[in-house]
Amino acid sequence: MSETLKEKALAYHEFPKPGKIATEITKSTETQHDLYLAYTPGVAEPVKEIHNNPENVYKYTAKGNLVGVITDGTAVLGLGDVGSLAGKPVMEGKGVLFKRFADVDVFDIEVNAESPQDFIDTVVRIAPTFGGINLEDIAAPHCFEIERKLADLLDIPVFHDDQHGTAIIIAAGLINALEIQGKKIEEVKIVCLGAGAAGIASMQLLDALGASKENIYMVDRGGVIYDGRGDYDEYKAEFAVKTEQRTLLEACTDADVFIGVSGPNLLSEEAVKAMAPKPIVFALSNPDPEIDPALAKAVRPDIIMATGRSDYPNQVNNVLGFPFIFRGALDVRASCVNREMQVAAVKALAALAKEDVPAEVLKAYEVDAMKFGPEYIIPTPLDPRLRDRIPQAIAQAAIDTGVARNL
Repeated sequence: MSETLKEKALAYHEFPKPGKIATEITKSTETQHDLYLAYTPGVAEPVKEIHNNPENVYKYTAKGNLVGVITDGTAVLGLGDVGSLAGKPVMEGKGVLFKRFADVDVFDIEVNAESPQDFIDTVVRIAPTFGGINLEDIAAPHCFEIERKLADLLDIPVFHDDQHGTAIIIAAGLINALEIQGKKIEEVKIVCLGAGAAGIASMQLLDALGASKENIYMVDRGGVIYDGRGDYDEYKAEFAVKTEQRTLLEACTDADVFIGVSGPNLLSEEAVKAMAPKPIVFALSNPDPEIDPALAKAVRPDIIMATGRSDYPNQVNNVLGFPFIFRGALDVRASCVNREMQVAAVKALAALAKEDVPAEVLKAYEVDAMKFGPEYIIPTPLDPRLRDRIPQAIAQAAIDTGVARNL
């Protein structure tokens, strides 16, 4: 990061007052009568109503539009285990995006936890505050155990965005890229570089959408995760394949799809050259992708390329998902975000990319046209239609699967 950018970023977070989020008062507090109603003795009335019927908490408090963004700071952005306190700017940033894009309120919670169980216990104890829990920046494999146990213990949506948010956006973009390239998800060979939270969740979702696990080659620091390698946990074991291929280059040979959720400059030009005709490469490491898009396109002009960056076409950005997923889940008071709701989000995002792009979006990105094709496979984060389409799809899926409580 340049010194100029560093200075600007630090100033942005410090001035005119520290941090990026604050609370607001939603009722009048101008008179003595207002305060009488807001606190004692008036506040006793909703307290009694909630005590008599806990469902009234959604009627008389902000719980129904309040999400807890919670971390232990063990996997913050690309910075690793920086601790919960250092992760707070990211959690505040998440709150900004929730509010900006879906009008969802957030309290960010940074937890010092000695073990996954300590973290789970903490979240369970504070969960009554919230209408939903967004887990953030928790390292694998603990993140899988934490999310699974919390989902079992709580009756509100628990969603680890680093897993499922990333997976949903990847899947939506890939569905459209495959269509453009004339390929079927059931038949393609997929290489996933990175076997952490995002990689495993993405492959699980692609499996649910029809990809064959026999055709998914997951690669970690030890190379291809193959049946019999034996040094992987239960989550990686799900994707251990029977193969003689051991290296990333071998796995990429004749592969149709490469998905990178790993680190910068790990995919070679040679590996891209070795891929099947009309390859699809999602190089999502940020800020530096697994391969520079210009290099990839130079060696494979028939490629469809996506990155995590806003200065290249086809940005895979989680903000396309999590604000609207929670918006839809909160609107119908869903008890969870199940697989059907995730698939509904994928399909809604993919479908939206095929529609004409509004003029206001073109203006925001200073372009004359955006049209479904190799350089526009997924909507942009500033597309105002996301606010309607994704929550509606999520809410309907929640209703259809019986997890909605406010029809």
